Amino acid sequence: MSNQNSSDSLRVALAQITPVWLKRDETISKMLGYIDRAAEQELQLIIFGEAIIPGYPFWVERTDGARFNSSLQKEIFAHYMDQAVSIEAGHLEPLCKKAREKKIAIYTGTIERPSDRGGHSLYCSMVYIDYKGEIKSVHRKLMPTYEERLVWSPGDGHGLRTHRLGAFTVGGLNCWENWMPLARTALYARGEDLHVAIWPGSRRNTEQISRFIAHESRSYVVSVSGLMRKADILDDIPHAEEIIANCEETLADGGSCLCGPDGDWIISPVTDREDLMIASIDHTRVREERHNFDPSGHYSRPDVLRLSVNRIRQSCADFDD
Repeated sequence: MSNQNSSDSLRVALAQITPVWLKRDETISKMLGYIDRAAEQELQLIIFGEAIIPGYPFWVERTDGARFNSSLQKEIFAHYMDQAVSIEAGHLEPLCKKAREKKIAIYTGTIERPSDRGGHSLYCSMVYIDYKGEIKSVHRKLMPTYEERLVWSPGDGHGLRTHRLGAFTVGGLNCWENWMPLARTALYARGEDLHVAIWPGSRRNTEQISRFIAHESRSYVVSVSGLMRKADILDDIPHAEEIIANCEETLADGGSCLCGPDGDWIISPVTDREDLMIASIDHTRVREERHNFDPSGHYSRPDVLRLSVNRIRQSCADFDD
Protein backbone atom coordinates (compact mmCIF):
# COMPACT_ATOMS: atom_id res chain seq x y z
CA MET A 1 0.00 0.00 0.00
CA SER A 2 1.42 3.37 -1.00
CA ASN A 3 2.03 6.19 1.50
CA GLN A 4 1.03 3.94 4.38
CA ASN A 5 1.54 5.07 7.96
CA SER A 6 0.33 3.68 11.26
CA SER A 7 -2.60 6.06 11.59
CA ASP A 8 -3.93 5.29 8.11
CA SER A 9 -3.27 1.55 8.15
CA LEU A 10 -5.66 -1.20 9.20
CA ARG A 11 -4.80 -4.89 9.30
CA VAL A 12 -7.72 -7.17 8.46
CA ALA A 13 -8.28 -10.92 8.37
CA LEU A 14 -10.72 -12.85 6.19
CA ALA A 15 -11.59 -16.09 8.01
CA GLN A 16 -12.92 -18.51 5.39
CA ILE A 17 -14.00 -21.51 7.44
CA THR A 18 -16.43 -24.40 7.51
CA PRO A 19 -18.81 -24.29 10.48
CA VAL A 20 -19.33 -27.33 12.65
CA TRP A 21 -22.63 -27.46 10.84
CA LEU A 22 -25.73 -26.84 12.95
CA LYS A 23 -23.68 -26.91 16.16
CA ARG A 24 -23.44 -23.46 17.76
CA ASP A 25 -20.93 -23.99 20.57
CA GLU A 26 -18.57 -26.14 18.52
CA THR A 27 -18.55 -23.56 15.74
CA ILE A 28 -17.82 -20.73 18.17
CA SER A 29 -14.97 -22.76 19.64
CA LYS A 30 -13.48 -23.16 16.16
CA MET A 31 -13.83 -19.42 15.53
CA LEU A 32 -11.95 -18.63 18.74
CA GLY A 33 -8.93 -20.48 17.39
CA TYR A 34 -8.95 -18.34 14.25
CA ILE A 35 -9.24 -15.17 16.34
CA ASP A 36 -6.19 -16.26 18.32
CA ARG A 37 -4.26 -16.76 15.08
CA ALA A 38 -5.31 -13.31 13.88
CA ALA A 39 -4.33 -11.68 17.16
CA GLU A 40 -0.87 -13.28 17.01
CA GLN A 41 -0.30 -11.28 13.81
CA GLU A 42 -1.55 -8.02 15.37
CA LEU A 43 -4.66 -7.81 13.24
CA GLN A 44 -7.35 -5.29 14.13
CA LEU A 45 -10.41 -6.80 12.43
CA ILE A 46 -11.45 -10.38 11.67
CA ILE A 47 -14.48 -11.27 9.56
CA PHE A 48 -16.46 -14.52 9.30
CA GLY A 49 -19.09 -15.50 6.72
CA GLU A 50 -22.88 -15.26 6.65
CA ALA A 51 -24.84 -17.53 9.00
CA ILE A 52 -21.60 -19.19 10.14
CA ILE A 53 -23.11 -19.71 13.61
CA PRO A 54 -24.48 -22.39 13.42
CA GLY A 55 -24.55 -22.68 9.61
CA TYR A 56 -26.49 -21.98 6.44
CA PRO A 57 -29.78 -23.94 5.88
CA PHE A 58 -28.45 -26.04 3.01
CA TRP A 59 -31.06 -28.73 3.65
CA VAL A 60 -34.04 -26.67 2.48
CA GLU A 61 -33.64 -26.96 -1.29
CA ARG A 62 -32.41 -30.56 -0.98
CA THR A 63 -35.26 -32.01 1.09
CA ASP A 64 -38.46 -30.57 -0.44
CA GLY A 65 -38.33 -27.65 1.98
CA ALA A 66 -41.51 -25.97 0.66
CA ARG A 67 -43.75 -28.91 1.54
CA PHE A 68 -46.30 -27.51 4.00
CA ASN A 69 -46.58 -29.04 7.47
CA SER A 70 -43.79 -31.52 6.74
CA SER A 71 -42.70 -33.41 9.85
CA LEU A 72 -39.18 -33.64 8.41
CA GLN A 73 -38.92 -29.86 7.92
CA LYS A 74 -40.35 -29.24 11.38
CA GLU A 75 -37.79 -31.52 13.02
CA ILE A 76 -34.82 -29.94 11.26
CA PHE A 77 -36.13 -26.43 11.94
CA ALA A 78 -36.58 -27.22 15.63
CA HIS A 79 -32.96 -28.37 15.78
CA TYR A 80 -31.82 -25.26 13.89
CA MET A 81 -33.69 -23.05 16.33
CA ASP A 82 -32.15 -24.85 19.29
CA GLN A 83 -28.67 -24.22 17.89
CA ALA A 84 -29.32 -20.59 16.89
CA VAL A 85 -27.87 -17.60 18.72
CA SER A 86 -29.72 -15.84 21.51
CA ILE A 87 -27.68 -12.74 22.22
CA GLU A 88 -29.72 -12.11 25.36
CA ALA A 89 -28.75 -15.57 26.66
CA GLY A 90 -25.05 -14.76 26.25
CA HIS A 91 -24.29 -17.18 23.43
CA LEU A 92 -21.82 -14.71 21.89
CA GLU A 93 -20.05 -13.94 25.16
CA PRO A 94 -17.05 -16.19 24.29
CA LEU A 95 -16.48 -14.08 21.16
CA CYS A 96 -16.93 -10.84 23.12
CA LYS A 97 -14.48 -12.02 25.76
CA LYS A 98 -11.93 -12.99 23.12
CA ALA A 99 -12.31 -9.64 21.33
CA ARG A 100 -11.74 -7.87 24.65
CA GLU A 101 -8.69 -9.99 25.53
CA LYS A 102 -7.06 -9.72 22.11
CA LYS A 103 -8.21 -6.16 21.34
CA ILE A 104 -9.58 -7.18 17.97
CA ALA A 105 -12.90 -6.25 16.34
CA ILE A 106 -15.13 -8.96 14.85
CA TYR A 107 -17.80 -9.13 12.17
CA THR A 108 -19.66 -12.40 12.04
CA GLY A 109 -22.79 -13.88 10.58
CA THR A 110 -25.25 -15.54 12.95
CA ILE A 111 -28.65 -17.13 12.93
CA GLU A 112 -30.31 -15.04 15.61
CA ARG A 113 -33.25 -16.11 17.77
CA PRO A 114 -34.21 -12.78 19.35
CA SER A 115 -36.40 -12.47 22.42
CA ASP A 116 -37.77 -9.13 21.19
CA ARG A 117 -39.63 -11.04 18.46
CA GLY A 118 -40.94 -13.75 20.76
CA GLY A 119 -37.93 -16.05 20.69
CA HIS A 120 -39.19 -18.57 18.14
CA SER A 121 -38.39 -17.00 14.78
CA LEU A 122 -34.96 -16.88 13.18
CA TYR A 123 -33.12 -13.97 11.57
CA CYS A 124 -29.96 -13.96 9.49
CA SER A 125 -28.00 -11.39 11.47
CA MET A 126 -24.63 -9.72 11.03
CA VAL A 127 -23.05 -8.84 14.36
CA TYR A 128 -20.28 -6.31 14.97
CA ILE A 129 -18.22 -6.70 18.15
CA ASP A 130 -15.71 -3.94 18.83
CA TYR A 131 -12.22 -4.39 20.25
CA LYS A 132 -13.57 -3.75 23.75
CA GLY A 133 -15.79 -6.82 23.43
CA GLU A 134 -19.02 -4.84 23.14
CA ILE A 135 -21.73 -5.76 20.62
CA LYS A 136 -22.26 -2.50 18.73
CA SER A 137 -24.76 -3.55 16.06
CA VAL A 138 -26.92 -6.48 15.07
CA HIS A 139 -28.14 -6.18 11.49
CA ARG A 140 -31.01 -8.51 10.66
CA LYS A 141 -31.01 -9.29 6.94
CA LEU A 142 -33.65 -7.12 5.31
CA MET A 143 -34.93 -9.73 2.88
CA PRO A 144 -34.04 -13.43 2.93
CA THR A 145 -33.44 -14.82 -0.56
CA TYR A 146 -35.64 -17.45 -2.20
CA GLU A 147 -35.63 -20.67 -0.14
CA GLU A 148 -34.14 -18.82 2.83
CA ARG A 149 -37.61 -17.35 3.39
CA LEU A 150 -38.80 -20.79 4.49
CA VAL A 151 -36.61 -20.59 7.61
CA TRP A 152 -35.53 -16.95 8.07
CA SER A 153 -37.70 -13.94 8.85
CA PRO A 154 -37.35 -10.50 7.20
CA GLY A 155 -35.31 -8.10 9.29
CA ASP A 156 -35.43 -4.34 9.79
CA GLY A 157 -33.26 -1.25 9.42
CA HIS A 158 -32.03 -1.03 13.00
CA GLY A 159 -28.63 -2.51 12.15
CA LEU A 160 -27.87 -0.26 9.18
CA ARG A 161 -25.03 1.34 11.09
CA THR A 162 -21.35 2.11 10.65
CA HIS A 163 -18.51 2.04 13.16
CA ARG A 164 -15.22 3.86 13.47
CA LEU A 165 -12.22 1.54 13.39
CA GLY A 166 -8.92 3.38 13.25
CA ALA A 167 -8.97 5.71 10.25
CA PHE A 168 -11.83 3.74 8.70
CA THR A 169 -15.61 3.75 8.94
CA VAL A 170 -16.79 0.17 8.57
CA GLY A 171 -20.25 -1.20 7.78
CA GLY A 172 -21.71 -4.25 6.15
CA LEU A 173 -24.52 -6.29 4.65
CA ASN A 174 -25.56 -9.92 4.36
CA CYS A 175 -25.26 -11.77 1.04
CA TRP A 176 -27.78 -10.70 -1.61
CA GLU A 177 -28.82 -7.55 0.24
CA ASN A 178 -25.48 -6.26 -1.02
CA TRP A 179 -27.34 -5.98 -4.34
CA MET A 180 -29.89 -3.60 -2.79
CA PRO A 181 -28.81 -0.11 -3.91
CA LEU A 182 -30.67 1.74 -1.16
CA ALA A 183 -29.22 -0.45 1.59
CA ARG A 184 -25.75 0.34 0.27
CA THR A 185 -26.67 4.03 0.03
CA ALA A 186 -27.71 4.07 3.70
CA LEU A 187 -24.23 2.91 4.70
CA TYR A 188 -22.46 5.27 2.30
CA ALA A 189 -24.41 8.15 3.86
CA ARG A 190 -23.00 7.19 7.27
CA GLY A 191 -19.44 7.58 5.98
CA GLU A 192 -18.66 3.96 5.17
CA ASP A 193 -15.29 3.50 3.47
CA LEU A 194 -14.68 -0.17 4.36
CA HIS A 195 -17.61 -2.28 3.22
CA VAL A 196 -17.98 -5.80 4.61
CA ALA A 197 -20.06 -8.25 2.60
CA ILE A 198 -20.62 -11.69 4.12
CA TRP A 199 -21.79 -14.76 2.19
CA PRO A 200 -22.57 -18.46 2.80
CA GLY A 201 -19.93 -19.25 0.18
CA SER A 202 -19.77 -18.96 -3.59
CA ARG A 203 -17.24 -17.35 -5.88
CA ARG A 204 -20.01 -16.66 -8.38
CA ASN A 205 -21.54 -14.28 -5.80
CA THR A 206 -18.41 -12.48 -4.66
CA GLU A 207 -16.28 -12.06 -7.78
CA GLN A 208 -18.24 -9.42 -9.63
CA ILE A 209 -20.16 -7.55 -6.94
CA SER A 210 -17.13 -6.93 -4.73
CA ARG A 211 -15.41 -4.97 -7.47
CA PHE A 212 -18.66 -3.27 -8.46
CA ILE A 213 -19.33 -1.98 -4.93
CA ALA A 214 -15.73 -0.78 -4.69
CA HIS A 215 -16.09 1.18 -7.92
CA GLU A 216 -19.47 2.58 -6.86
CA SER A 217 -18.47 3.56 -3.33
CA ARG A 218 -14.75 4.26 -3.79
CA SER A 219 -14.30 2.12 -0.68
CA TYR A 220 -12.40 -0.99 0.24
CA VAL A 221 -14.70 -4.00 -0.08
CA VAL A 222 -14.05 -7.25 1.73
CA SER A 223 -16.22 -10.27 0.95
CA VAL A 224 -15.98 -13.20 3.35
CA SER A 225 -17.60 -16.55 2.66
CA GLY A 226 -18.02 -19.87 4.37
CA LEU A 227 -17.26 -23.34 3.05
CA MET A 228 -19.42 -26.47 3.07
CA ARG A 229 -18.99 -29.95 1.65
CA LYS A 230 -21.16 -33.05 1.80
CA ALA A 231 -18.52 -34.61 4.03
CA ASP A 232 -19.12 -31.84 6.62
CA ILE A 233 -22.68 -33.01 7.35
CA LEU A 234 -22.48 -34.97 10.60
CA ASP A 235 -24.50 -38.13 11.18
CA ASP A 236 -26.21 -36.85 14.32
CA ILE A 237 -27.95 -33.98 12.49
CA PRO A 238 -31.71 -34.71 12.14
CA HIS A 239 -32.37 -36.48 8.82
CA ALA A 240 -28.68 -36.34 7.93
CA GLU A 241 -28.97 -39.42 5.73
CA GLU A 242 -31.62 -37.84 3.49
CA ILE A 243 -29.78 -34.51 3.32
CA ILE A 244 -26.54 -36.26 2.33
CA ALA A 245 -28.31 -38.37 -0.28
CA ASN A 246 -29.48 -35.24 -2.07
CA CYS A 247 -26.26 -33.21 -1.83
CA GLU A 248 -23.55 -32.52 -4.36
CA GLU A 249 -19.97 -32.88 -3.11
CA THR A 250 -19.48 -29.10 -2.63
CA LEU A 251 -22.30 -26.92 -1.31
CA ALA A 252 -20.25 -23.75 -0.77
CA ASP A 253 -16.81 -23.16 -2.32
CA GLY A 254 -15.81 -19.93 -0.55
CA GLY A 255 -14.74 -17.08 -2.80
CA SER A 256 -13.53 -14.69 -0.09
CA CYS A 257 -11.74 -11.67 -1.51
CA LEU A 258 -10.69 -8.06 -0.95
CA CYS A 259 -10.47 -5.18 -3.38
CA GLY A 260 -9.34 -1.59 -3.11
CA PRO A 261 -11.34 1.59 -3.67
CA ASP A 262 -10.26 1.55 -7.34
CA GLY A 263 -11.80 -1.93 -7.77
CA ASP A 264 -8.45 -3.70 -8.17
CA TRP A 265 -7.85 -6.97 -6.33
CA ILE A 266 -5.80 -6.98 -3.16
CA ILE A 267 -6.84 -10.58 -2.50
CA SER A 268 -8.49 -12.26 -5.48
CA PRO A 269 -11.25 -14.83 -4.73
CA VAL A 270 -9.98 -17.87 -2.82
CA THR A 271 -11.93 -21.11 -3.20
CA ASP A 272 -12.05 -24.68 -1.91
CA ARG A 273 -9.94 -24.27 1.19
CA GLU A 274 -10.16 -22.99 4.73
CA ASP A 275 -7.82 -20.09 5.16
CA LEU A 276 -7.01 -16.99 7.19
CA MET A 277 -6.24 -14.34 4.59
CA ILE A 278 -4.49 -11.19 5.77
CA ALA A 279 -4.02 -7.72 4.33
CA SER A 280 -3.04 -4.24 5.41
CA ILE A 281 -5.20 -1.52 3.91
CA ASP A 282 -4.42 2.19 3.69
CA HIS A 283 -7.02 4.92 4.13
CA THR A 284 -4.99 7.21 1.91
CA ARG A 285 -6.28 5.24 -1.08
CA VAL A 286 -9.88 6.02 -0.12
CA ARG A 287 -9.14 9.72 0.04
CA GLU A 288 -7.41 9.59 -3.31
CA GLU A 289 -10.31 7.84 -5.04
CA ARG A 290 -12.92 10.15 -3.49
CA HIS A 291 -11.26 13.03 -5.34
CA ASN A 292 -13.29 12.39 -8.49
CA PHE A 293 -16.33 10.57 -7.09
CA ASP A 294 -17.98 10.47 -3.68
CA PRO A 295 -21.51 8.96 -3.80
CA SER A 296 -22.81 10.65 -0.65
CA GLY A 297 -20.61 13.74 -0.76
CA HIS A 298 -19.65 16.04 -3.61
CA TYR A 299 -21.16 13.78 -6.28
CA SER A 300 -24.55 13.48 -4.57
CA ARG A 301 -27.58 15.68 -5.22
CA PRO A 302 -29.67 15.66 -2.03
CA ASP A 303 -31.77 18.50 -3.42
CA VAL A 304 -32.98 16.03 -6.08
CA LEU A 305 -32.47 12.54 -4.64
CA ARG A 306 -32.80 11.64 -0.95
CA LEU A 307 -33.15 8.40 1.01
CA SER A 308 -35.32 7.91 4.11
CA VAL A 309 -34.20 5.10 6.42
CA ASN A 310 -36.28 3.65 9.27
CA ARG A 311 -33.85 2.35 11.90
CA ILE A 312 -36.43 1.56 14.58
CA ARG A 313 -36.14 -2.04 15.81
CA GLN A 314 -39.40 -3.66 14.79
CA SER A 315 -41.66 -5.37 17.31
CA CYS A 316 -45.24 -6.61 17.25
CA ALA A 317 -46.11 -4.94 20.56
CA ASP A 318 -45.23 -1.85 22.58
CA PHE A 319 -45.72 -2.08 26.32
CA ASP A 320 -46.32 0.92 28.56
CA ASP A 321 -45.67 -0.03 32.21
